Amino acid sequence: MAEAARPPRRGRALVAGAALLVALVLLLSLGTWQVKRLHWKEALLVQMTERRAMPPATLGEIEAMAARGEDIEYRPLRVEGVFENDRERHFFATWQGRSGYNIYTPLQLADGRHLFVNRGFVPFDRKEPETREEGRLAGERTVVGLARARLAEKPSSLVPDNDLAKNIFYWKDLDAMALSTGIDAGRLVPLFIDADDTPNPGGLPIGGVTPLDLPNNHLQYAVTWYGLALALVAVSGAYLWRRKR
Repeated sequence: MAEAARPPRRGRALVAGAALLVALVLLLSLGTWQVKRLHWKEALLVQMTERRAMPPATLGEIEAMAARGEDIEYRPLRVEGVFENDRERHFFATWQGRSGYNIYTPLQLADGRHLFVNRGFVPFDRKEPETREEGRLAGERTVVGLARARLAEKPSSLVPDNDLAKNIFYWKDLDAMALSTGIDAGRLVPLFIDADDTPNPGGLPIGGVTPLDLPNNHLQYAVTWYGLALALVAVSGAYLWRRKR
């Protein structure tokens, strides 16, 4: 009875052939996707290099670009204003192998609006402002850095939720930042600026922390997927050749 219940040899061969075809298509699709990602990443790196070489724009020019639907990421920007140091927000970050926080401080502009500035990195034990009093800049300041667009939503479900009570953020939720600081959301500039590496008094925060050396491993991933597809074809061909012999 058990022998009779087995599917015919031809049926088993069709099932195996279909599974082989699905696996081959999947591997080729993954390889092709990585090739597309490679072209995208290379274009992004070129774009970042070109933009960083541009002279700093004014905030008005950056806002006009954003209003036209243009990409403002990594465009040099110069702004003037007064830091509201008592409203700084702390974002979990790593810098050169160390863990700590990036300090985002609202800069009050001449028109009364606020722009959050990523002033840079501080180690875990320097989170509290009292431990780095020298770096809390007072008076009118000029900030030069790179424009960064706001995020529409949390980038991934794997990213933890922001802890407003402890002032620990994991992603740039501009509305939450406004709520936790008491700043009117309508008076916030809807973008950020990452300050350059101009040294701060006392050495903290450490500026110039924008990730610019983005990893680009898509070529080796593509070679891996295509290599697996080739290996699958070779193994299957060898098996069929041996069966025929």
